[in-house]
Parts: sequence; C-alpha cells; structure tokens
Amino acid sequence: MYSKIEEPKKRISEKAMKVWRISETIINVGILVVLGVLYYLDDYFEWTYWIGWIILGLIGLTVLSAAWEIIIEPSLKQKYWRYDVDEEFIQLKSGIWKKQHQLIPMTKVQSVELVQGPLLRKYQLYSISVGTMGSSHQIPAIPEEEALELRNQIAHYAKIKEVE
Repeated sequence: MYSKIEEPKKRISEKAMKVWRISETIINVGILVVLGVLYYLDDYFEWTYWIGWIILGLIGLTVLSAAWEIIIEPSLKQKYWRYDVDEEFIQLKSGIWKKQHQLIPMTKVQSVELVQGPLLRKYQLYSISVGTMGSSHQIPAIPEEEALELRNQIAHYAKIKEVE
C-alpha cells in the first residue's frame, strides 16, 4: 500500500537543552528545599529517628536524579529526537533506551497548536501539539520561524480550516 517510509531526519533545536536544564534545575531545587525543610522539622521536633534517615535517603536520590536530569538527559534527548512531516504522515522518533517511532496519518490530524511557555519564549522556541481523535502528540522545542511554517504545513496537509 505505501512505499518504504524513510526515517525522520529533522532535529529539534539545540537551545532545547538549555530550556530542559533550566526547568529541571528549578524542579529539583524546589524538591531539595522541601526535603531540607522536612529535615529541619525532623531535627527541631525530634521525630522518630528513622524519619530523618528516610529524608536523607530521599535527598541523596534527588541529587543523583538531578545529576542525570540536568547534565546527561537533555543532550541525549536532543540527540535522539527526530521528526518529519510529509503529505501522508507526521513521523516522531524518540527515546534513549526505549525507542519509539510514531507515524501519525494526516487524515487523523484534527488540530495543530503552538505552545510556548516562559522558558521557551526566552529562547524563541515553540512546541507543536498535534491533536488526533484519540490522543495528542508533541514535537518539542522548534525555532520560532520553523515552528510557524511547520504548523501551517501540517494544517495544509491535514486540510484543517482556521476558525475565526
């Protein structure tokens, strides 16, 4: 029915690594602050001794997790994330250990949305959210001009009409 489908070639922006690192730093610092407050309260109110050990264990796990999420994971995510769009499909390929290759038929696409939070705005990036009847798929961290062009291209191929 279909000819051989080529692997997706387009990569997400390298600025995505900075955005992911900043957001993971904010999240992990917040977790460490909460755990630090709990440890202080444990010491101040002299809770049962094992609670302090659990909190210290959680702090250790958070530090290890933060090292992975801030230093290593963003560069691997950027390296392995691929996407491509043609008249028949949207292809998304991602995954470091568990590889995932999705083909989204253009006939199933119902909506295309540009998403931009404060960090993405600072680095002039957008994420594209493609809605189908059953789910939503995202292409993260694409440069602004490319994202606008890609949104219009997907909308054209999927024959989505703009609502005014």
